[in-house]
Amino acid sequence: HHPRRQSLALYPPDSPRSQPPPPERPGLCHTMSFLQSLKSVDFYRKLKKDLQQELTEASLPGAALSVVAAIVMLGLIFAEFNSYLTVGTESKVIMDHFDSSTDDTLQVNFNMTFPHLKCDYASVDATNFMGTHDAGLSARVSKIRLDKDGRQINKFEERTKPLNHATEEKHDGPATSLVLTSDLFESAHHRHDIMIVNFYAPWCHWCQKLEPVWEKSTKQLADKFPGDERLALGKVDCTAKASEALCIKNRIDAFPTILVFRKDDTGSSLHESYHGERSVPAITGWAEHFVAQLKNDAPKTRMVDADKDGNVDSHHGVGCMVSGLLHVQRAPGMLVMQAVSEGHDFNWETMDVSHTVNHLSFGPFLSESAWTVLPPHIAAAVGTLDDHKFSSDQHIPTTHEHYVKVVRHEVTPPARWRADPVISYGYVAHSNNIQKVGEVPTLRLNYDILPIVVQFSEKKQAFYHFITNLCAIIGGVFTVAGIVASMVDKGIASLKKKQELGKLG
Repeated sequence: HHPRRQSLALYPPDSPRSQPPPPERPGLCHTMSFLQSLKSVDFYRKLKKDLQQELTEASLPGAALSVVAAIVMLGLIFAEFNSYLTVGTESKVIMDHFDSSTDDTLQVNFNMTFPHLKCDYASVDATNFMGTHDAGLSARVSKIRLDKDGRQINKFEERTKPLNHATEEKHDGPATSLVLTSDLFESAHHRHDIMIVNFYAPWCHWCQKLEPVWEKSTKQLADKFPGDERLALGKVDCTAKASEALCIKNRIDAFPTILVFRKDDTGSSLHESYHGERSVPAITGWAEHFVAQLKNDAPKTRMVDADKDGNVDSHHGVGCMVSGLLHVQRAPGMLVMQAVSEGHDFNWETMDVSHTVNHLSFGPFLSESAWTVLPPHIAAAVGTLDDHKFSSDQHIPTTHEHYVKVVRHEVTPPARWRADPVISYGYVAHSNNIQKVGEVPTLRLNYDILPIVVQFSEKKQAFYHFITNLCAIIGGVFTVAGIVASMVDKGIASLKKKQELGKLG
């Protein structure tokens, strides 16, 4: 019997042992083969567990260096995470291209206080480098009278009809008004309940026209109130040495200036100044109002409107708050503020245009929400000159010049704020005083609107940049620590070898 045949006969034909092995699937073979080949590109091969103890060795310097590296790594990671959470700003400068013809103008907002310039004289003019004047500026300028302590009195209203000063009046009789000097003034002041004084200069054209009107008014009042010493009219020549100090004390800078002095005045008293029509009927009618005050027939007020035309004829305002809003072309220009009058001559040596810039800004007024969006340094640039005071030297004609460079700012708030971009105009300013004999004291505000836009937006670190820096920190610290550990190990090994050879002494 053949052994092979006997073994085959032991199993029935239908038993599993008698079946041939199943064929292998081609797809599975290819997958296993690919995975095996992929292992060849493993960058991070590991030691076998049974070889780790034999091929690696821990040391105390290595442990200390590992702790230091871990601390440094954690510190850098914390600093990087804090930088990632911090939101900064990014700025860039572009040319300012006007979108339409309406963008060709810019709004200017100003509010200034002149403690020694009366609203009756204060004039505002606007011009640009091409010589174009703003004809409608006066209608957009508001003036408020101030007393000598800076308190507001009332709003100055332009007269609806011009004053008709008498220019052809004649007086044939003798001069009867009091001639006052510095030595005689105080005694006359306290001898009369009301003393109305005309401060003049012989060279003044308007003073020459007022002279016969003043004397004729004095005579008419004396005839109407004979023997009444309570009211007197006087005059002071401000060019005479004997009365020069008196004019300086009362800050006489316009001729003629008519002031009211009361018997009970003190050093801090307020004196009304007359700004009505300079004619005999107007002056006598105004003076009679003070007689009525003495008789308690009229209210004792320092704001007198004798002719009831709605414009006060006299007031105690010595200063002025000038404010306005105007639109100017986006070209270099200038605002000019100085004393102007069609019925006075000025003494420029005593004219004082000292002022305080309460507010100066460009562009539309910003809302409360817009102010919260602006960065602090941009918000401060919107009103660089605000609350700045500029003083003139007494008796020296002083012109104040402010040079302003205006830049447009566009601030885009973070998207999560859900706020619209804010447009503001900041500026830098340089101020200078010009003192020159013969110079007309003036405030000149020169502005130049630069054709650039500075854009500010949120700058936040991108997440991928944060991850990249994080990997750089971990890898960099690990690598540097490894280099240091290698150097330490080599140094220790070198010392040990020298010690074995007996070279360390």
